Amino acid sequence: MALNPSSLEKVLVRATNWLGDAVMSLPALRALRDALPRAHLAVVARPSLAELYAREECIDRVIPYPAPKSLGERRAFAARLRDERFDAALLFQNAFDAAWMAWLADIPVRIGYHRDGRGPLLTHRIPVPEPGDIPRHERFYYLELLRRAGLMERFPAGDSIRLARLAEARASGARRLAATGIAGPVIGISPGAAYGNAKRWLPERFAHVGQAIRRSSEANPRDSPAVFLLFGSPGERPLCETVASHLQELGLESRNLAGETTLGAFIDLAAACRLFLTNDSGAMHVASALGVPTVAVFGATDDSTTGPTGPLARVVREHAECSPCLLRECPIDHRCMTRVTPETVAAAALQLLEESAPAWTHEARS
Repeated sequence: MALNPSSLEKVLVRATNWLGDAVMSLPALRALRDALPRAHLAVVARPSLAELYAREECIDRVIPYPAPKSLGERRAFAARLRDERFDAALLFQNAFDAAWMAWLADIPVRIGYHRDGRGPLLTHRIPVPEPGDIPRHERFYYLELLRRAGLMERFPAGDSIRLARLAEARASGARRLAATGIAGPVIGISPGAAYGNAKRWLPERFAHVGQAIRRSSEANPRDSPAVFLLFGSPGERPLCETVASHLQELGLESRNLAGETTLGAFIDLAAACRLFLTNDSGAMHVASALGVPTVAVFGATDDSTTGPTGPLARVVREHAECSPCLLRECPIDHRCMTRVTPETVAAAALQLLEESAPAWTHEARS
């Protein structure tokens, strides 16, 4: 069935379930808006991601989709969508459930990659790109879905992913910091990674990078000492407390905010950071998409596919024969991470701070 974009007045997008994937899919959402300027675009997303999508001007509405616990809950949600009478569903999520939900909702046009056994439920079965078909970074995976569906001719220009309403986020983050008595520069640290321990750098090394940054700032007496904010999920609070303890031992001020912020509050606070230190994680994607100078340590995963984007992002990794393995847990000695020294990350951070000062200050004011 040939797709007629001009006939699509009400379109549903099934979002991905992971924060990093959600950020990397934003260019495709904006391209979809460009392709359908007058259509009503609604995004179905997990409640944990709703605040990310709600900031985007290209989206008309976010429909939270709590993880269903039963077949009855899935059917009830699909019935709600059926009542909305969507013209088409575009499935960024790869799962069978996404196609089944759109089918149950009687959405007449169902577009998605032909994978995970869901082909019979799709009206437009888009072939999955083969290696070499498209650029390696994952944002192109979502853009290619639109291109192969006939909704765009070419990829949009630019190599940076940016969240919408940056100035608003930074101003809100500054107000939040002031309300907690933090007036000096802030450096964010996200030492966790939801995918697994293989992606996590050693927690004490984040503290040593902080110490190097402090020593550098002491050379300029006009600079106030930085405060380090630790971010993470509730389950990562002990990990963040470990980093905070190491920072304290080195005489550095820190606040452990793991599990204490909503996604919206994290976005605001991250936007107000002068620098962000992280592993390959959802927090990394948010920080870099906010235009915050971001240093990311990679090991088990491939930065060419899931790395941060833009001129204010730096990836630090060291060669390991087994990397990238894409495993959740390292079966040997975690050499891809232990080979990354605090000195190497600190050098990258200090260089980025120096190089980014004019650009970051301009973006913060824009």
